[in-house]
Amino acid sequence: MRARLVGLWTLLHREILRYVRRPRNTFLPPMITNVLYFTVFGVVLGERISGGDPDAFGGAGYILFILPGLVVLGMISNAFENASFSIFHGRWNEYIHEVLTSPLSHTEMVLAYVAASSLRGIVVGGIIWGVGLVFTPVTVANPFYLVAFTLVIPTLFASFGVIGGLWARDFDYLTVMNQFIIRPLVFFGAVFYPLSALSGIWRQVTLLNPMVYMVNGVRYGVIPEAVAVPPNRSLFVLTALTVAVIFVDIELVKRGYGLVD
Repeated sequence: MRARLVGLWTLLHREILRYVRRPRNTFLPPMITNVLYFTVFGVVLGERISGGDPDAFGGAGYILFILPGLVVLGMISNAFENASFSIFHGRWNEYIHEVLTSPLSHTEMVLAYVAASSLRGIVVGGIIWGVGLVFTPVTVANPFYLVAFTLVIPTLFASFGVIGGLWARDFDYLTVMNQFIIRPLVFFGAVFYPLSALSGIWRQVTLLNPMVYMVNGVRYGVIPEAVAVPPNRSLFVLTALTVAVIFVDIELVKRGYGLVD
């Protein structure tokens, strides 16, 4: 057991160092991007979007309203990108064979990749949260839900990232998945607008977007009055889905999917 823990920690430590040693590539871009988001959408357009109505966003300012959505966007993008790139880059340069031939079990391999990528998502989410604090004060209304969702969401997308890294055939695949699938879903997931602003068919279509429940889950921890979706069911479904996707990851690695020609 001790030897297994040492092996798990070694791979986890290597994967964490891979992005910690390059902060200008991993942590600086989301910081700058979100400064622009908060400046343009929060400061410049916030008053116009709310129309001067103090109850437009659950009694909170527009900057505070968009903060949870931007945190979710940063977490899932970085968690997915880290896992998919790490797996694919290891395949591309064939150094992943060193991991496959190590004494680590398939479960330990997957858990190390998922944990390291999830941690990156959480760190980036914390950075975005810190940027938001510069623009607006934040009071946590439901700390349990805030912590629970900020742990489950990046873990889920780190697990999806493992699948993406195994499935990708070149670097363009990684770009397509992150830029043209994940990000659009988040932007249409009630990040910049409340669900109450939608009606009829548009509201029903939006509710089919799983990102809505993630964004509202984190938002419930800060502004419960601005949330139209109950968080308990969302948290249960996301947790169950995370466990299921991790099992899929383990099975794919065990079968050598994408790893063995």
